[in-house]
Amino acid sequence: MLNLIEFREKLGVCITRPMVRNLSKSGVKPNTLTFTGLVIDIGAAYAIVVNHLFLGGVLILAAGLFDLLDGALARFTGRATKLGAILDSTVDRISEAAILCSILVWYLLEGTGATLGVVVIEVVVILAALVGSFLVSYIRARAEGLDLECRVGLFTRAERVIVLAAGLLLNQVFVALWILVVFVYITVIQRLFYLRKQMKIGVDRG
Repeated sequence: MLNLIEFREKLGVCITRPMVRNLSKSGVKPNTLTFTGLVIDIGAAYAIVVNHLFLGGVLILAAGLFDLLDGALARFTGRATKLGAILDSTVDRISEAAILCSILVWYLLEGTGATLGVVVIEVVVILAALVGSFLVSYIRARAEGLDLECRVGLFTRAERVIVLAAGLLLNQVFVALWILVVFVYITVIQRLFYLRKQMKIGVDRG
């Protein structure tokens, strides 16, 4: 699992390093990038509601890039703060909620010919994806509040963004949502077991 964490970090550095150097010279602030990403995600949500799924996927990827850049810029310029991290995490949750709620609205507007059973299943899938995504992030935040690090798991925010964007770009929204639901709950279980192990180690050492 540590190898996966290291891979994410190295990939993130490779993607952001050239842009961060230029951004640091421009004087732009990390919080500006954070809120720019939020505005783009809100634009993506609107595009989804009006059935422009491909555009929504493109905008989600663009917002994801800003999500990578804000933290990288903060670290590069020495502006990383606890308040900035909380703001970034809060904006991420708003963005995820906006996208998944927009998919729910899109489905209710476009899926009028579906049977009641199908509608119920798809709505439950969307809500399960939303709750699961929040749980993944909540477990990490709760762990950090207890002075435990918890970055393990298959589906962090980056993977969730990529899968949702791919589903929109390929017009396979519910395939993407099913993938999301399965793997976010696997990630929840991974994080709980990881923390259980860490706590057990701490007790044994104590």
